Amino acid sequence: MSSRRNFIKKTSLLTAGSMVLPLSSFKPAKSAPYGLILYTVRNEMDKDVMGTLEKVASVGYEALEAANYSNGLFYGMKPAAFRKAVESFGMKLLSSHNGVTEENLERTAGDAAEAGLKYVVKPSFHAKTIDDFKRGAESFNKFGERFNREGIRFGYHNHSFEFEKIDDVIPYDVLLENTDPSLVCMELDLYWIKKGGFEPWEYFEKFPGRFELWHVKDMKEKGKQEFTEVGNGIIDFKKIFFLKNLAGMKNYFVEEDTCKDYPPLESIKISLDYIKKMGF
Repeated sequence: MSSRRNFIKKTSLLTAGSMVLPLSSFKPAKSAPYGLILYTVRNEMDKDVMGTLEKVASVGYEALEAANYSNGLFYGMKPAAFRKAVESFGMKLLSSHNGVTEENLERTAGDAAEAGLKYVVKPSFHAKTIDDFKRGAESFNKFGERFNREGIRFGYHNHSFEFEKIDDVIPYDVLLENTDPSLVCMELDLYWIKKGGFEPWEYFEKFPGRFELWHVKDMKEKGKQEFTEVGNGIIDFKKIFFLKNLAGMKNYFVEEDTCKDYPPLESIKISLDYIKKMGF
C-alpha cells in the first residue's frame, strides 16, 4: 500500500498543474535512439535509396521508420535486403508504416518479421461514425494479436480528425478505450494532436502508458500552423519529454510532412541538432 501511495504521489508531480521543479531546469537523459521516419525524405528515397540512407546516417540518426511498403517490398527491396541496407550504415530498422488490412495481414506480418521490425504502424484509416471507430478498434486488436505472434507490436498513428467530436464523443478516446494495451499501442503524432485541439500531456494523464511511439514534429505559430523543424515552432517538447515515462514512450521518430523552409536533408539535421542540444 505504501509503494502504491508513493507511485501516485510521484505521478501526480508530473501533471501540468502540480510540477514542483520549473521545466527550465529539466535536463533529461537521452530517451531513445535518434529516430527518423523516412517519409520526410521520401522523394530522396525514391531517387536513391542507398545514397539517402547514407546521408541520413551521416546526420546522426540511429533508428528508422519505413514509409514505403508495397507488394512485399520496402523501397523496392525485399524485407531482409532493406534491413541489411539500413544496418550497413549503422542504423536500425525499428518500425514501418503499413496499410494493414485483414486481407494482407498474413503477408504483412511475415514481411515485417523478415525485415526485423519491432513495430508495424497503421498510418490512418477511413472512419466517419463512432461505430466505424469501434469496428476499427476491433480490427486493431486482431492485427495486434497476429503481429504479437511474430514478436512485433502493432500501433496506430493519429492525425487530427480523430479528435473531432462525433455525437459529443472524441473518436480517439474510442480507439484507446476499445483496444487491448497488450495488443495495440499508439504512435502519437505530437503535431496532429495539437492541431486537433489537445496537448499530448492531457492524453498521457488520461491513458498512461499507451503511447510507446511518438512522431516528433513542430508547428509554426502563425498563419495555417504549418509544419516546421523541431525547435522552430510552438510545441513544448521539453514538457512533453519530461512526461515520457508517464506516456510509456519507447521510441520516437522525427518527421516533417512537408519541408518548405529548408530541403528535407537539411531540415532533418536542424531538427536533430535541436534534439541533441536539449538532451532528448
